[in-house]
Amino acid sequence: MKYIIRSLSYIFHPLLMPIIGVLLYFKISPRFFNPAFLFSKLFATTIMTVIIPILSYYMLKNLNLVSDINLKNVKERRYPLLMQLLFTFLLIQIVFKGYEIPELHFFFVAILGSSLAAFILALFSFKASLHMIGISGLVVFIMGLSIHYNQNLLLLIAFLIIGCGGTATSRLEAKAHTYIELIIGFFVGALPQLMAFKYWF
Repeated sequence: MKYIIRSLSYIFHPLLMPIIGVLLYFKISPRFFNPAFLFSKLFATTIMTVIIPILSYYMLKNLNLVSDINLKNVKERRYPLLMQLLFTFLLIQIVFKGYEIPELHFFFVAILGSSLAAFILALFSFKASLHMIGISGLVVFIMGLSIHYNQNLLLLIAFLIIGCGGTATSRLEAKAHTYIELIIGFFVGALPQLMAFKYWF
C-alpha cells in the first residue's frame, strides 16, 4: 500500500501536469484540429515543460545550485522556479497564442501565475507543494472545460480529485511537506485557474 501511495508522487508529478492538461483539452474539445497542428503543440509542450526543465535541473546540479531532485531545501527551489517562469512565458508567447486556443493560452497564463506565486513564497523561505500546485490547477481546468463545453466529465474529475488526495497523502508519507504547505500549494494552483475562467469562458 505504501508503494502505491508513494508512486502517486511520480504519476502526478508537477512536470507532467501541463502536458496532461493539453492532452485532455484536445481529447475533450469539440473543435477539429489538424493532426499536424495537434502534434506540433504537444511536441512543443513536452519540450518546454518536461525535457528542458529536466536538462536544466542537471545543469543546476553541475553548478552546485541544487543538491537533490526533490528540492527539499527551499532556497534551491528558486532557480528551477525562475526557469519555469521563463519556459512558461515563452510557451505562452510562441506556442499557445491567445487567438488560436484561448483555453490553453489562459491555462498556461494561470500556470505562470502559480509559478510566480510559488517563486515569491520561496523567496520568503516558504515551501509550497509543487505537486499540489500542479494537480489542483489541472483539476480546476478540467472542471472549467466540463462547464464550458457542457460535457459530463464527472468520472475524470473524480479520478483527478482522488489523485489529488492521494498525492497529498504521498507527500505527507514521504515527509516532504507539512499540512500547511500542501494546503497553500492547493490554493496556489487552483486560484489562478479559477481567475482565468472569465477570460476564456
